[in-house]
Amino acid sequence: MSPRAGKNSGHTSPTLAFVESPVQLLNVLEWAYAQDLRPGQEPGAGLTLVVLSPTDPMTRGQLRRTAELARREGHTVRWEEARGGALAPFRTIGGLAPLLRRAERMVMGDPFSRYVQLLLTITRAGELVVVDDGTATMEFVGQLARGERLVRWHRKGGRTGPRDVLFAPVSAAARRRLTPGADGGVEVFSSMPMKEVPDGVTLTSNAFAWTRARFGPPRVTKSADMVGTSLVETGVVDVDRYVEAVRTLARAHGVTRYFAHRRESTEKLHRLAVETGLEVVRPDLPLELIARRGPIGRTVLSFPSTVVHTLPLALSGTDVRVAVCDIDPAWLTEHASPRAQGFLSGVTGTAKDVHRLAAVSVL
Repeated sequence: MSPRAGKNSGHTSPTLAFVESPVQLLNVLEWAYAQDLRPGQEPGAGLTLVVLSPTDPMTRGQLRRTAELARREGHTVRWEEARGGALAPFRTIGGLAPLLRRAERMVMGDPFSRYVQLLLTITRAGELVVVDDGTATMEFVGQLARGERLVRWHRKGGRTGPRDVLFAPVSAAARRRLTPGADGGVEVFSSMPMKEVPDGVTLTSNAFAWTRARFGPPRVTKSADMVGTSLVETGVVDVDRYVEAVRTLARAHGVTRYFAHRRESTEKLHRLAVETGLEVVRPDLPLELIARRGPIGRTVLSFPSTVVHTLPLALSGTDVRVAVCDIDPAWLTEHASPRAQGFLSGVTGTAKDVHRLAAVSVL
């Protein structure tokens, strides 16, 4: 598929959405469905969805598949090779500048993204919408409420690098832009629990109504499935402890399939397949859609992650049970953020309609 391909390309809209991951794209579709935002209907004429494509092959594949679903809904999809070489960011931003200046509303999936923060300094949109990017949305809202600089939870407490220093003025400007004021409103569209919500921020619930309307109900099998996590890849959890925990849980609960996170390394997945005997599945769509289409196990096991909040919503009305296993502090690496354990415990503790498992003991 060539950049900016699609039957609706060339059409612009007062609503402009930016996504960098399949989950963000899915949640833009959920937001548009909740808004009844479709071509030819008020307000506006649908939305223009801009994919700021990453370089990771797995993420790109899922994004392309999810983008096709957006096109089927009648939305405009504009694919940008935003990271295709040193000059790509300049070409991307230069090409998007006219759209950004005309947009009346900007929707974004990752306010921590430097790309998105830079785009925020260009747009004149009076309305800003943040859709879920998983558990990071909880941290974003909390940091905004506390007036803190925007830093991803697994990096908080770490060293500030030269790029962070250089980008600090842009990040500060983006945070001010995302703070509700006289210039416009801010909406957060989320399925995540929020303890702190800044004054002026409108919090709208994401119930995964579009997913349930378009897919399923799924066929439910008698076995159990497990959802993978990228906590090893982000330097939070030790790989040996993680593999042993997966093996222990799989034996205890009769797990047969392991749904890999798109960021999990090939080396780790190969090791999991060999040492646990599980069938490793690399989903071609966000897991909420995969689970809703089915087949899916009667029990779905997960470590603390976004899916412990989203899967119960996507699978509402089925007999599937979602179970979450806590992260033992002994599994954390020496490089893990000081906030890691508390944040992960909070992700588990605030999840609704899930069965909570104690952390498994591993050597």
